[in-house]
Amino acid sequence: MAAEVPGGRGICSTIPTQGCGKTPGKDTPAPRRPGKMDKPLISRHLVDSDGSLAEPPSGAPKVGILGSGDFARSLATRLVGSGFSVVVGSRNPKRAAGLFPSSAQVTFQEEAVSSPGVIFVAVFREHYSLLCGLSDQLDGKILVDVSNPTEQEHLQRRESNAEYLASLFPTCTVVKAFNVISAWTLQAGPRDGNRQVPICCDQPEAKRTVSEMVHAMGFMPVDMGSLASAREVEAMPLRLLPAWKVPALLALGLFVCFFAYNFTRDVLHPYIREDKNKFYKLPVSIVNTTLPCVAYVLLSLVYLPGVLAAALQLQRGTKYRRFPDWLDHWLQHRKQIGLLSFFCAALHALYSFCLPLRRSHRYELVNLAVKQVLANKSHLWVEEEVWRMEIYLSLGVLALGTLSLLAVTSLPSIANTLNWREFSFVQSTLGFVALVLSTLHTLTYGWTRAFEESRYKFYLPPTFTLTLLVPCLVILAKGLFLLPCFSRRLSKIRRGWEKDGGVKFMLPVDSVLAEKTSHV
Repeated sequence: MAAEVPGGRGICSTIPTQGCGKTPGKDTPAPRRPGKMDKPLISRHLVDSDGSLAEPPSGAPKVGILGSGDFARSLATRLVGSGFSVVVGSRNPKRAAGLFPSSAQVTFQEEAVSSPGVIFVAVFREHYSLLCGLSDQLDGKILVDVSNPTEQEHLQRRESNAEYLASLFPTCTVVKAFNVISAWTLQAGPRDGNRQVPICCDQPEAKRTVSEMVHAMGFMPVDMGSLASAREVEAMPLRLLPAWKVPALLALGLFVCFFAYNFTRDVLHPYIREDKNKFYKLPVSIVNTTLPCVAYVLLSLVYLPGVLAAALQLQRGTKYRRFPDWLDHWLQHRKQIGLLSFFCAALHALYSFCLPLRRSHRYELVNLAVKQVLANKSHLWVEEEVWRMEIYLSLGVLALGTLSLLAVTSLPSIANTLNWREFSFVQSTLGFVALVLSTLHTLTYGWTRAFEESRYKFYLPPTFTLTLLVPCLVILAKGLFLLPCFSRRLSKIRRGWEKDGGVKFMLPVDSVLAEKTSHV
């Protein structure tokens, strides 16, 4: 998430980029604060009901902050909770003093930058020029730029905010950091947000100083190289779910295709052939028929690339050759495809619960009762249909429950508590069980309908028969790979054996030992 700094989003600055300083001076490294990776949350330091923090210990490293916005306040709170002495520089200290922890000193900007060796610049780019009057006090200090441009600004400018700040203050050492951390993460702690903090700077000593501060605050520094990488670092918060673009387009494309197919069969066909108006089915019935198709196909597409990868390894006789780019990207998007499958399946369950609430469903029940009375039928019970629906619903609930377990274990907070074997068992074994249950659920829904001529409207087969193609192919391939002739060879390949190479060995005789050996 993007860092939040005071004053709102900036606009393109028209101020020239000449430096505010006079002559470059020697860099003065900031006090280092060695700390642990897992710093306790700041709430443990609360001493007053108003949320103010206790006074920092004597001799604590002093850090300055220029700015009094949301991000500056969250940063000051986190720094105080991590044992730093914080001085905040504001243009209006009286107004801003009550917003910061009581242990943080809020004063004018000139006083705030006089003693600390590390200064966090928590203002927007268009306000950098207002700091030029502090060039003498900032001489030789480390400036940590936490700002982010808007997407339009990033595209228009070739120079990053950090590089622009460095050009204004040539006697200072500028470090780009904390721009990917949100104000909420600073307040709640790194366990509730992203722990990684990309850092880039031209001076190794200044980079090491800021990295130690990042450690002390409970985050994980990531070295991104020189300050020339600041533009790439500033682009990170601008990306909107990059890993979800292809899976989302895939799910949307499947939904449109299946929706159009179901509309043709269930709405357009009776309207043309029987002159019946069934357009009322579009909001609920057609959507509810489409969602399970999308969920089922997406779930099969999670395990299809693994089958293709295994087939390639068997054909090549080695695991050291790269997969094609399309297959490699497919393998990397399996998590997102699986979560979208769970989302569609959950919506299908909710829509199914809403089906009896429809007014049209009540009319159909009344019409069926009237027809039964007119036909003098006192008892209407089809044993086969009763059993079919009972099994169909039971398998659907089991499939959704297993799929829910897969989705939960995909969360980083849950996945981090599992070792590799446990995670692989849930995602691979239970995932395949969910695919089998979904297949049985679909087959039970179809029952004998695939063989009824009346089900082929416009000579189009029922929708469930189309959805069975890819999942059945995956299940069949998985079954073939379980055969000893394929499974043993595949295990040898994944343990480093090559068909035409020099690495040749025998698998352990004990099959249990072979299963416990991790596949690298």
